[in-house]
Amino acid sequence: MSAKLSTLPAVRNFFAAPATQYLGALRPHTWFPPARRRFLSQRPRRAPPPATTRSFTASPLRKFADVDDSFDPRQQDRESDQVDVCIVGGGPAGLSAAIRLKQIANDAGNADFRVLLLEKAGELGDHIVSGNVIEPSAVNELLPDWNSADNPVRFDNATPATHDKMRFLTKNSSIPIPAPPQMNNHGNYIISLNQFSKWLGERAEELGVEIYPGFAANEVLYKPDDGSVMGVATNDQGVARDGTAKPSYERGMEFHARISLFAEGCHGSLTKQVIRKFDLRRDSQPQTYGLGLKEVWEVKPENFRKGEVVHSMGYPLPSDTYGGGWIYHFGDKLVSLGLVVGLDYPNPWLSPYGEFQKLKHHPLYKSVIEGGKCISYGARALNEGGFQSIPKCAFPGGALIGDTAGFLNVPKIKGTHTAMRSGMLAAKATWDALSENKDPESTIFLYDYEDALRQSTIWKELKEVRNMRPSFHSPLGLYGGILYSGLEAYLFRGKTPWTLKHKGKDHEATMHADKMPKIEYGKNDGEVSFDILTSVSRTGTNHEEDQPVHLQVADWEEHAREMWPRYKGVENRFCPAGVYEYVEDGRKDVGVRFQINAQNCIHCKTCDIKAPAQDINWQTPQGGEGPKYTMT
Repeated sequence: MSAKLSTLPAVRNFFAAPATQYLGALRPHTWFPPARRRFLSQRPRRAPPPATTRSFTASPLRKFADVDDSFDPRQQDRESDQVDVCIVGGGPAGLSAAIRLKQIANDAGNADFRVLLLEKAGELGDHIVSGNVIEPSAVNELLPDWNSADNPVRFDNATPATHDKMRFLTKNSSIPIPAPPQMNNHGNYIISLNQFSKWLGERAEELGVEIYPGFAANEVLYKPDDGSVMGVATNDQGVARDGTAKPSYERGMEFHARISLFAEGCHGSLTKQVIRKFDLRRDSQPQTYGLGLKEVWEVKPENFRKGEVVHSMGYPLPSDTYGGGWIYHFGDKLVSLGLVVGLDYPNPWLSPYGEFQKLKHHPLYKSVIEGGKCISYGARALNEGGFQSIPKCAFPGGALIGDTAGFLNVPKIKGTHTAMRSGMLAAKATWDALSENKDPESTIFLYDYEDALRQSTIWKELKEVRNMRPSFHSPLGLYGGILYSGLEAYLFRGKTPWTLKHKGKDHEATMHADKMPKIEYGKNDGEVSFDILTSVSRTGTNHEEDQPVHLQVADWEEHAREMWPRYKGVENRFCPAGVYEYVEDGRKDVGVRFQINAQNCIHCKTCDIKAPAQDINWQTPQGGEGPKYTMT
């Protein structure tokens, strides 16, 4: 199919709303390791082809005003760089898109085709956390020798999955149950997605992809004439907590591109903007989410069973809460274990972090990690909506790829292969569209990407399991969901004429505290279970204090007055990093003061999803900050 290109009138018909600029939090000067300190103005570039502008457009430097004037350095024009394709996010989807684009361009003899990837973490992989058992179908296609012994740069940290176990847990027992066929891991590999993303980044750079870690995109740029996406801008640097410019102030940069691909992962901050602007959810159900919490342990040799994959359901979660745990044995006496909690849980007294600590004391888990050493911790929201919640993925000037679009297969407990494949499909559609339309001023719409998604294995596998996750909303809760999912897996196989709906948005499921039973969590022992600040210390997270708070709440006092009487500190319990607190304060009307410890934030996005009033807006802090995960 040839690439179909939109004309400006067609783009105007696609959306009626005027172009809107979205401004996020400003940030001070960033620091990231010297090995990755790539200031764009210093990076050597290939000679551009004729009639093509590759250099920065720098506005003349303005002189500072006299002390009596009101000059604000933030009013300076930003420098800009023009590229062919700009990708936001350095996870599997973004890197796969970048790699495939450069593979195609290099094969076509167009080595000067510029693909630029921005990543908010200081290093690729620093913000990546996942289970992870990878189905290798997509990476086999993208990089066929990725795991070959003959490849000197092979990814050598993949552990073949040897056998599976599925268990239903009560408080002290572990009951074997049959695993659905979607969870068969024969031919799959246990990996650290953190390590895998770093490796993909190296392969991308070898092909000529320009990768800039430590550059946090926080604004979508739109063309003034038709409102289509024309690129992104990064945070300003050197802004104090009170919003004033510090001596180190530097204006952010603009990256203009004919196509912008958003690969921010679950609930991306820029993705939220383009979904709203172009009404991309007009034909889909609301997205529903889970929170995954993970630890990596070094275990005793007698407790290590290399390649074993274990999943569990039931304890410690109540029957009205979706979720489950895992234990993966990989590498050299390493174990990945964790818990996913559906964020549509009703009880505001429930703490996903507290439930995770309880899970580790169950005999199934404790028998593996007892006597070992916890070396890493992480947490991240993930999409659970599946087929029903996939938005329109293409829009004028760009597209959504990977988990930011919601391609996770929940019953399969896998999303890396679908994320990578979506990036590869978007890359092919992008190349075809740009090859057919050489006019640099025209607007591109990736119709072929939407068509390719519907014809791909992504669509097929998500449609087959579309009814499993929403079946847990039945009056029978967990048990009804298990029963129906079994029928879907073994009998219906996705061929039913109906599609179940999700119950609603996750924050709407939260009940008032006085309507639900209070949950008390016991003291952690410091050997198997840990207090939350000890766990946060294992994330390596760091944020400079003197910068605007990136967790934006318009009025902290009003938030406390509205939320505390109803939910009694739900923010403190749903956050897996101790960011939110209610501190006793007799001077306040409700007796407490709301406090945000933004330095602790590990960028999981849970607050933006679960806050009952939806008055917490997660925005990117300064580039290079946040967690520095290892082995996650």
